Amino acid sequence: MTDVRLDTFAGLQTVVSHRTRRTPPCGEAYGFSGHQTDLAACAAAIRKGSKSFHLAAMILPRETRQAAQALYAFCRHADDLIDDARANQKALDQLHDRLDQIYLGRPAAYPCDRAFARTVKTYAIPKAVPLALLEGFAMDISNRCYRTIAEVKGYATCVASTVGLMMSLAMRTGDPNALARAADLGIAMQLTNIARDVGEDARNGRLYLPMDWLEDAGVDPENFLKSPRFSPALGTVVRRLLAEASRHYRLGHVGIEVLPPDCQPAIRTAALVYEEIGVAVAENGYDSVSHRARTGLTKKLSLMLRARRVTLGGPTCNTGLLDEAPDPATASLVSMAARSFAEAPRAAGVGRADPDRFLSIMMRLQSDARDDRRFRRLTAREKAASLV
Repeated sequence: MTDVRLDTFAGLQTVVSHRTRRTPPCGEAYGFSGHQTDLAACAAAIRKGSKSFHLAAMILPRETRQAAQALYAFCRHADDLIDDARANQKALDQLHDRLDQIYLGRPAAYPCDRAFARTVKTYAIPKAVPLALLEGFAMDISNRCYRTIAEVKGYATCVASTVGLMMSLAMRTGDPNALARAADLGIAMQLTNIARDVGEDARNGRLYLPMDWLEDAGVDPENFLKSPRFSPALGTVVRRLLAEASRHYRLGHVGIEVLPPDCQPAIRTAALVYEEIGVAVAENGYDSVSHRARTGLTKKLSLMLRARRVTLGGPTCNTGLLDEAPDPATASLVSMAARSFAEAPRAAGVGRADPDRFLSIMMRLQSDARDDRRFRRLTAREKAASLV
C-alpha cells in the first residue's frame, strides 16, 4: 500500500523473470546516450503513474530532478511488484538480488535499475537505506499488523522516510538535523497515505492503523477486516493518525528551510499536496472507507504557487525545531546517511533552476488537463452514439 508509493508504475518494466538479466557495469561502459535513455524511461513512467511526484519533480533543478526520477523509479517499480496480488517471498528475494547487483555496479537490464545504480554511486547513498525499503515490503507481504503507533512509524520509516533520505542526499544535503527532518516528512506523508487508504487496504486484507488505538476506540480489528465499514469510532482513530502526521509535517517543513533554495519549492509542493489529502479526509468526516480523498489539478497548482511564494518570502518555520532529535524509528538510518555523506568526496552544489521554467510548467499542466477533458468528452460522445 506504500504510496510514497503513489499511484501505479506498471508500464516501465514487466514482472522480473526468474533469471535476472545483466548489463555491463554502469558508467562509461553503457555510455552517455544510454544513461539519458534510461532517465527518459524513468521520467515517462513516473509522469504516467505518479501525478503528485511528477508535479513536484518538474520544478527541481535538472541534475536533482534526474536523480530524483531515477531513485523514485526504482522504488516505485519495486513497490508495484510487491503490490501485485501474486507477490511472494520469491519476488522479494529477486528485488534483494537486484539491489545487490546495483551496488556491485552490475544492474539488471531495466532502465530504473541502471539509472538507480548511477544515482547511488554519484550521491553516496548507503545500501542500508534502500535495503530498509525492502524490509518494509517484507512487512506488506506478511500482512503484518502494528500494535502501536511506534510500530506504524517503523513501517513508515522503511517505505517512506527512506525515499526522503535518498532525496536529501540527491540534493547534496547531508547534515544530520536536515536528514532527520526529511525522515519526519516521510513519516508524515505515509501516515497520511494510511489515513486515506483505510478502506482500500482493508479490502486487500491489510491494516496499518495501530491496534491499541483501534481497541481504545472500541473497534475490533478482525471484524473490521472481515467487513470493512466506516463508523464514528473508526473516524476517531483516523483523526488521531492525521494529528500525529501533522506533528511530523511541522518538523518536515523546518527541514525544507535548510535545503538548497532551488529545491525548496518542489519539496514544499509535495508536502503541501500530501497535507491537503489529510484535509480532504477530514472534510469527508474521516471516512476513508466509503470515500477516497483526492486533490484535483487546480488545487495542486495553487499549492505549487503557494510553495514558491513561501520560498521567495524567506524562512517561515520555527527553525529551533531543526535540532530536535530524530524519531526513534528513523535514528539509525539518519545516522548512516549522514555518515555516508560526510565520508563521500565533495561534489558541486545543486544546479540553479531556470526562473522561466515554473511558468512554462504551469501552462503545460493546464494544457494537458484541457486535453484530458476533451478526450474524456469525446470518448463519452462516441460511447453514447454507439448505444443509439
